[in-house]
Amino acid sequence: MKEVILDTETTGLSVSEGHRIIEIGCIELVNQIPTENKFHCFINPKRKVSKEAFEVHGYTDDFLSNQKTFKEISKDFIEFIHGKKIIIHNAKFDIAFLNHELGLCNLEKIDNKKVVDTLELARAKFPGSQNNLDALCKRFKVDNSKRAKHSAMVDCELLLKVYINLIDQKEPKLHFSQDQEVHIEKNQNKQNVYFKKVVDVKEEEKILHTSFVKKEFKKNFF
Repeated sequence: MKEVILDTETTGLSVSEGHRIIEIGCIELVNQIPTENKFHCFINPKRKVSKEAFEVHGYTDDFLSNQKTFKEISKDFIEFIHGKKIIIHNAKFDIAFLNHELGLCNLEKIDNKKVVDTLELARAKFPGSQNNLDALCKRFKVDNSKRAKHSAMVDCELLLKVYINLIDQKEPKLHFSQDQEVHIEKNQNKQNVYFKKVVDVKEEEKILHTSFVKKEFKKNFF
């Protein structure tokens, strides 16, 4: 199963006030294991960043004016998220901005059915508690010291760890297939692949094993 951890930064809090996306970050997961496949870009919003947003992420108008527009990066972005479940914290906010940008480009909008909101997962798991990203990092002992300012990629890396904890999948899922040795190898996409071989034990080996156990373990240590 392929998923995408996704985060955005914007010029302000509301699409209705004409605010735009200025940064997109994505990390691909396969069976909850991050791959080396990432998508990241800064975007020229064609408008000024609000004072409140600047205090959150620190991206200046001068810096953003030299970046590509959303329309220029839209094809690569759509290709990256195609066919994957999208994991977002407070998805309503990001999806509103993303679908606004896609609409301006006359492109198909993101279906909410393909989105998992980790804020909703957290609220269901910890009702009545603070469930913003910083609070969840503290709860799951995730180091968020790099988050002095908000950044789409830093937030994606933090959300990845929070998401794995939220779904109680703290270790990689092992996919066992018969007739293959036990090992971990890298495939062409540099993803971990796990295998297990079932070995038939001969009758004489069973007899030898029983004899060894009786001889070496006369006392019950348990």
